[in-house]
Amino acid sequence: MEEVGKVGLGDRVVRHPRQQELEPIHISSPRPRSTSRRFDSPFVLIYVFAFMIVVGTVVLWLPFFNNDGGFTPILTALFTATSAVTTTGLVVENSATYWNRGGQVVLMLLLTVGGLGFMSTATFLLIVIAQRISLANLLIMRESTGMSRRTDLFRLTIQVVAISILIQTIAFGMFFWRFGFAQDALFPESLREAAWHAAFLSASAFNNAGFNILPQFASEKVFGSELWILGGMTILIICGGISYAVLVDIVRFKRFNRFRLDSRLIIIFSLALWTLGAVAILGFEGSNPETLQGFSIVEQVPHAIFQSVSGRTAGLSSINFADTEQHTNFFFIGLMFIGGASGSTASGIKINTLAIILVAVLASIRGRTQVEVFGREIIQEQVQRALAIGVLGLLAVFIIAVFLTLAEGFPFINILFETVSALANVGLSSGITADLSAWGRIILVVAMFIGRLGPLTFALAFARREPHALYRYSVETVKIG
Repeated sequence: MEEVGKVGLGDRVVRHPRQQELEPIHISSPRPRSTSRRFDSPFVLIYVFAFMIVVGTVVLWLPFFNNDGGFTPILTALFTATSAVTTTGLVVENSATYWNRGGQVVLMLLLTVGGLGFMSTATFLLIVIAQRISLANLLIMRESTGMSRRTDLFRLTIQVVAISILIQTIAFGMFFWRFGFAQDALFPESLREAAWHAAFLSASAFNNAGFNILPQFASEKVFGSELWILGGMTILIICGGISYAVLVDIVRFKRFNRFRLDSRLIIIFSLALWTLGAVAILGFEGSNPETLQGFSIVEQVPHAIFQSVSGRTAGLSSINFADTEQHTNFFFIGLMFIGGASGSTASGIKINTLAIILVAVLASIRGRTQVEVFGREIIQEQVQRALAIGVLGLLAVFIIAVFLTLAEGFPFINILFETVSALANVGLSSGITADLSAWGRIILVVAMFIGRLGPLTFALAFARREPHALYRYSVETVKIG
């Protein structure tokens, strides 16, 4: 064999190919004869999600589902359907007054399907339709649900649905009692109305959807002084936003030191962010007459806790973010960008991603080559994926904000707030969503769609399969800092 190269000043030597290359490991069953290649890629997630949005758009477009009696403007129907399926909660029309009961039922169905986890639904469809799981889809499944074996999928789906129904049923009973049977019930004249609002509120809160169909008087009362309801919604949002895997760990093991590393990181960093957000709300808005100044300190604390929990993932709000201080909005832009946990009803770059990045940064500062936490080492591939997700998320915010700035003339802080709220599928608004132009609404529709699928899914969907490397180049350092 001829030499591949000689050692010289050019330092362009490559290594000889390995004598034996390992065959790729196939993590799937044999391909059936009728399998379509369209279902053998991460694009199937995009297909399923886009299909749900199209169906929701067509249904909401029909005149039978609004109070105006005519066809809903197609862009309004598209924006609302996308917001519901992606569990965002941004709206261009008041959900309580524009949509009739049938339209509100459609919204509830769409946000429930989206909240239960389109990732689990799409993975299930991969088994039923394609009857195989490619390596790329297996990676998406593992990052999104924590399940790494094909046999876990059915068990995962059953657990997700069962836990979801159980939690929402308990919350429904609590809200139903408050709305229909309490001494100062909000809907004492109609138990059917009380039951409907209790069911919708519990579904919207648990699925971190942010939709609110309560009448204006009831909405102000519930989100203003009803600390019992605020507490119930806070618990629902937490249960939906920390992932089913963490809930299972809490119920099964009960002791923190027995939890999986993933659950430990989610719990610790979530508690830290909830505390930080509550302190920021109290400090920034406690003296603001438009938000919290009118409440006593005993009432301000529950409001701050609720807003800190909801403002990062759900979008239900006890204060109007059109009246908050700019530094409050900027702080919540960061919280919304982080979002909830992987495998939960929330979006954002995920608290898991933030935890891995911060732990890796700390390890680098301490001069360690391994990323270690709680006596466990995080593999380098996960660190690299976390960094990729973070960078892709920031890049998406930059691109969407630039386009939205070109299309609209609102202050940049409001545009950035709306951009991150749409990309992270939170649903908080600085008050400009209803006033956006057609182009601005289309940009936010795209942002909500991208945000729900996640940067990792898009990276795997559009990346070309790299050939197995036969050679490796020589190592050279690059100056940084």
